[in-house]
Amino acid sequence: MKIATDSLAFALDGAARALTMVIAGSSLPSALNSTFDSLRAPPSARGAIQDISYRSMRSWGLSSELMDLLLDTPPQQERLGSLLRISLGLLADASKPYAEHTVVDQAVSACAADRELSRAKGVVNAVLRRFLRERDRLLRTANASEEARWNYPQWWIDKLRKDWPNQWEAILQSGNARPPLTLRVNRRLGSVEDYLQLLTQQQLEATQLGPSAVRLTQPTPVSDIPGFLKGRVSVQDAAAQLAAPLMQLEPGMRVLDACAAPGGKSVHILETVDVSLVALDNDKLRLARVADNLDRLGFKAELLCGDARHKDWWDGQSFDRILADVPCTASGIVRRHPDIRWLRRTEDARTLAKLGSAILDNLWSMLQPGGLMLFVTCSIWPEESELQAEAFCQRHSCVRLPAPGQLAPRSDGGDDHDGLFYALLQKPLF
Repeated sequence: MKIATDSLAFALDGAARALTMVIAGSSLPSALNSTFDSLRAPPSARGAIQDISYRSMRSWGLSSELMDLLLDTPPQQERLGSLLRISLGLLADASKPYAEHTVVDQAVSACAADRELSRAKGVVNAVLRRFLRERDRLLRTANASEEARWNYPQWWIDKLRKDWPNQWEAILQSGNARPPLTLRVNRRLGSVEDYLQLLTQQQLEATQLGPSAVRLTQPTPVSDIPGFLKGRVSVQDAAAQLAAPLMQLEPGMRVLDACAAPGGKSVHILETVDVSLVALDNDKLRLARVADNLDRLGFKAELLCGDARHKDWWDGQSFDRILADVPCTASGIVRRHPDIRWLRRTEDARTLAKLGSAILDNLWSMLQPGGLMLFVTCSIWPEESELQAEAFCQRHSCVRLPAPGQLAPRSDGGDDHDGLFYALLQKPLF
């Protein structure tokens, strides 16, 4: 039986396929792209599959606990387990994105239409209907587990409680919120006030968050955002917009954006002042996204594919400024990437901190005496951020200039940003 592409059953099946790949170790964006291709999903279905997948990742702890309570043994087929978790998450969602009877009916239809899962359609029907009958009791029992109540792995909760004893609950809540659509206004092409007026004319509500940051009240496809295709605005979180102003850029400087992809900070640097920019990344496909961003805004930069831990790409000419946005666990941006919490392991922060340390040490040798290096991560783990900066300064006897340091992720109206870390480091003249 073929499922109609505009049905909830098709979206549930697609989400189950994608999340099965995530649990096997794939990132959610990669899993979604693979699923879209394999199902030949039309654009309308892709939106539904993506929305359900992201919702499900934010409720994975609860839905997993509920499935354990409702089944004596876990399903042998991973995709059946994913379908049940997704359906339970939708039924437990207080916002009720779909009618309960529709979720049950369409989950059974998705199961029945799949040759591998069709024998389990009775189990799916029974499990989901039992949840609806016993909802209150099951939710009370499930929420006794911190993983279910917070929808994070237990090790993540424990680490956050230790590293952020006064803010851990607020940070967990922020990570479960739907991220805002924040724009950066290109002030070379007009003021923030003028752009806000343009949005009002287009009947789009927005709030200014910072010198160039504007948050849309309702998410909007980028193709429908006024001025986006002409480079008047770019999508960038408010915390990420701090990087370029912190670098104290001056016209004519030679600037390196290491680990540059997808290029949001690169183009912000060029929006700020006319400099000679080198954008480095070790992934050719991701470097192509930097080129796309540069083209959209009409800027030019030297694009290099290379490893920031090594010098084989460097021409030997020193840089006046270096932006070192080093690889990390991305623990500060889980509201945008809810799969991260389920993919990471306890040792990842230490492993990635070693990688970041090697990158920082190598880039430091390329910095002009008296020059500035801005060290950035999107992590909230101290070993990747504050402890990394302290250790670096001890190794190199550098001057640490004023910078925000660790920003906790926030999602409370006027103060809305991801969890980033900034350290501004100046190289001694002698």
